[in-house]
Amino acid sequence: MRISQLSAESGVPIPTIKYYLREGLLPAGEQTAATRAEYGPSHLRRLRLIRALLEVGRLPVAAIRRVIEAVEDEDLPVHTMLGTAHYALGAAPEPDAGDDDLREARQTVDELIAGLGWTVTPLAPTRDELARALVTLKRLGMPAGQADLLPYAASAMRLAHDHEMSRIPFDGPREVAVETLVICTVLYGRVLDVFRRLAQESESARILGAT
Repeated sequence: MRISQLSAESGVPIPTIKYYLREGLLPAGEQTAATRAEYGPSHLRRLRLIRALLEVGRLPVAAIRRVIEAVEDEDLPVHTMLGTAHYALGAAPEPDAGDDDLREARQTVDELIAGLGWTVTPLAPTRDELARALVTLKRLGMPAGQADLLPYAASAMRLAHDHEMSRIPFDGPREVAVETLVICTVLYGRVLDVFRRLAQESESARILGAT
């Protein structure tokens, strides 16, 4: 297909497609003339991935480039490729800066993950995100212990095991696997948060006898 058809089918404007080509995010088409190139299904998949990373994941171009490099590296295991995208969605860990509360919270997170038997790399930014949430809870006078955290961990694993990871086509095109991971992580994360708030309102009404 011509670039105009690629734009029409993907919903991405031609100037944006040309920008992705210049940045190396989208592979060049097959040159059929001096000023003409042909594009195929792989280009459509790549554009879908870029849009998912940009519009859903809210990632900057530099982070998108790292994810795409992982997608293009066929020697990179699928788990590592998905991890590259997953970690790009989270905030990078920050130094302790002499914060005893943060160091204590990080130790709590490490012990919790080990106790659950989960396989999570030490560099996972999600460890730091959880630790910082625990620090904030403590400083607001609501410290969270394992008894508070384990129900959330159990619910998260049940969702990941029974619903979320089964959506990812591990044996399909690598772009599609990453796109699915990003969409499920971000958008179903919002769905989960909304359902929690709906449930809290319903429970408040039940407990307080509201109608």
